[in-house]
Amino acid sequence: MSTFDFLWQLVANHGGVAEHYKAELARVRDGYTLEQQRHIYRSIRDKLRTGKFVSYNPVRAVQENAPKAKPPQVFSFADYYKRYGTTEECDGWMRKYLPEKQTTIYVKQ
Repeated sequence: MSTFDFLWQLVANHGGVAEHYKAELARVRDGYTLEQQRHIYRSIRDKLRTGKFVSYNPVRAVQENAPKAKPPQVFSFADYYKRYGTTEECDGWMRKYLPEKQTTIYVKQ
């Protein structure tokens, strides 16, 4: 059984979901990485086990239980230099010049 089949069983058994959702669910699910797909499955499974609400629309259930993207961290040039004592990129930080503001910032995803 594929990982999609496990997800489909989980959401289809939750309120008798119509078969026409299956293709759309597969398309939406395929937009997530394997780790995100696992997170979604576990989140839905755990909510159902504990009696918490999960949308009866399987596409919405997946979207609502997807991990939220973290906003990137941003340091000003001065704060970056203060912390690292250098202007070189390190620890995953990337230097980015903003021409409209004529300033340099450092960004970490």
